[in-house]
Amino acid sequence: MVTVVRFSGSETAGSPESLVVGLAEAERDLVLRARDFAAPLYEGKVLGTGEMALEHALGLAERLAELRLDGDTRAAGLLFAVPAYLDRAHEQLTTLFGAAVAGLVAGIGRLNTLRVVTRGLVEDRTPGRAEQAEVLRKMLLAMVEDVRVVLIRLASRTQTLRFLAKGPDEVRRPVAQETMDLYAPLASRLGVWQLKWELEDLSFRFLEPALYKRIASMLDEKRAERESFIAAAIATLEHELREAGVEADVAGRPKHIYSIYNKMRGKSLDFSEVYDVRGLRVLVHSVKDCYTALGVAHNLWTPIPREFDDYISRPKGNHYRSLHTAVVGSDGRPLEVQIRTWEMHRHAELGIAAHWRYKEGAKLDPFDDKIAFLRQVLAWRDEVVDSADWKEQYKRAALDETVYVLTPQGRVIDLPRGATPIDFAYALHTDLGHRCRGAKVDGAMVPLDTRLENGQRVEIVAAKSGGPSRDWLNPQLGYLASSRARNKVRQWFNAQDLEKTIAEGRAIVERELQREGQTNAKLDALAQKLGFTKAEELFVAVGREEIRSRDLQNAMREAEPPPAEEPAIVAKKKSRDTGTSSGILVVGVDRLLTQVAKCCKPAPPDAIVGFVTRGRGISIHRATCRSAASLIEQHPERVVETQWGAVGGGVYEADVLVHAHDRQGLLRDISEIFARERINVTGVNTASRQHVATMGFTVEIADLDQLSRTLALIREVPGVFSAVRR
Repeated sequence: MVTVVRFSGSETAGSPESLVVGLAEAERDLVLRARDFAAPLYEGKVLGTGEMALEHALGLAERLAELRLDGDTRAAGLLFAVPAYLDRAHEQLTTLFGAAVAGLVAGIGRLNTLRVVTRGLVEDRTPGRAEQAEVLRKMLLAMVEDVRVVLIRLASRTQTLRFLAKGPDEVRRPVAQETMDLYAPLASRLGVWQLKWELEDLSFRFLEPALYKRIASMLDEKRAERESFIAAAIATLEHELREAGVEADVAGRPKHIYSIYNKMRGKSLDFSEVYDVRGLRVLVHSVKDCYTALGVAHNLWTPIPREFDDYISRPKGNHYRSLHTAVVGSDGRPLEVQIRTWEMHRHAELGIAAHWRYKEGAKLDPFDDKIAFLRQVLAWRDEVVDSADWKEQYKRAALDETVYVLTPQGRVIDLPRGATPIDFAYALHTDLGHRCRGAKVDGAMVPLDTRLENGQRVEIVAAKSGGPSRDWLNPQLGYLASSRARNKVRQWFNAQDLEKTIAEGRAIVERELQREGQTNAKLDALAQKLGFTKAEELFVAVGREEIRSRDLQNAMREAEPPPAEEPAIVAKKKSRDTGTSSGILVVGVDRLLTQVAKCCKPAPPDAIVGFVTRGRGISIHRATCRSAASLIEQHPERVVETQWGAVGGGVYEADVLVHAHDRQGLLRDISEIFARERINVTGVNTASRQHVATMGFTVEIADLDQLSRTLALIREVPGVFSAVRR
């Protein structure tokens, strides 16, 4: 147990009054006790930025006080680093300061675990960097149960940037870039304008010092003159509004350096063309008073053409309402005047019509509604600051429909609430999801139905090949929560069923073709005869028994060419032995047009037989070919005796069938053998069922000796248990 020592002294920033301003007595005591508890623990401790821990805590608490946050939040800000310096910190903080403060400190710790990820974004220069930054911003909000933790983080970053104002560039530039990517947009979306402007201006100063100094010097040259002019303009406008019977609150609206830079860059303007460097904001009670005030302003000063926007009668798409006009002031320089009701002002500052919508060009999504609710909670804080009810409203604002988890490389992935490691795998890549067999969460193996939580680091254990389990589609088993993953699993099984149907249909069609003696028939032409656009569609219909065998046989017979009156034997007196007809002699005839039959693909020294076809010369078959036997039985008069002649330099096709245990790299190993034996592969067809691969190859060989040698080498490949000529 750490002894609480009353801290006093003025050598450190953070006077007691600045920390507790606006608080009731009980909360004042809580904050001061937290200050006294943290002081001895932080003594001599230095943060990674080089700032003393105690000075950072006091500065952080002052920023929270400026935001008018409650005593619990200010106390948690003072105690932000206690867990780093004290064992069993959560228990002690709960005992001394209550569960609410301890919970806020724990939330700060959870956000700190993201430092590696957020710093990695600074170094990332990939095309998807902007999308990753947006996901990270959402993750920062989803990581906490209480949105006040995010406000503490924003105040802490503001204090860090203030400290780094005198630091070296190599330290402050990465912090500034991270702030621009993550924290300034969050401050803007949450409506914390006091921090948003300072975060942007300081970061801009560190990242673009030359531009910052140039714009600052332009403002500084006329600062005294501008302040004097604004004061006079306010007094004049207030007087004229009173004379017109309009009760109004008129204030000078400062233009921040980064805002000026953004307007100059976005609209390609010179500094002199930025009309709202000097500006007034007029708040009135009714819409009628808005237009009355506009008339008063235009009567006082000359309006600048085309610089008037009426967002009251024509609100922006995000429901933002206000009158904007630019006028020429008494000194001849431009002055912008914004006029709106108090209700419009609250909506613009804290409602769904936040500036970030139209300045960043963001698209509407469900996350926007959550942001709007968070901003409304911040508004309720001001109205019920003395009540405990608003603290519960903060907790209700947690973004609970999405979880944000990390890849081993630190990339953030957003998933629906209840997502499992399988959902995560499919979110990364469809193939990884199919092969997912296990998962590690924060380094520990977990079941595949584990529900993932915000901030966890997930690693997938995948098989080299394979597919999903049908159990994953059973909602009662809870393996999948995302519709994307479920669709991918269904598609995989549908594809497997389709492949099986196609294979069965192909086998039936080929069997019928053999019965009809049309093994050389064109399958696409047959499919078109039956009303299909391609052969695969025919195979599916046959596999599903949508086409009867009789219909298939009739189509085959109709597709057969009509018989010629006499066998067409075409002599080729001057032909050369080339291609697959090389070296084939027809006994008793000089030279005839010959072709190797596709059904059996003979090659020397196969015993061969010739068959005179109708219009295509002589078809050469193996003597053992069943298709040839059927043809010879029907037309014995067309048989001619043939034999192999000189076969040197000829190339012949052959079909090879390989059966093997399926594994990764199998096709590569077999292909390497074909390449080594200088055999050209002209066709490949592979299928895998129950881990057994069936692989068909069409190759070009010189003779059967070359093929026999190659088949012997293939049989030696690991996993291959059959390799034959088909």
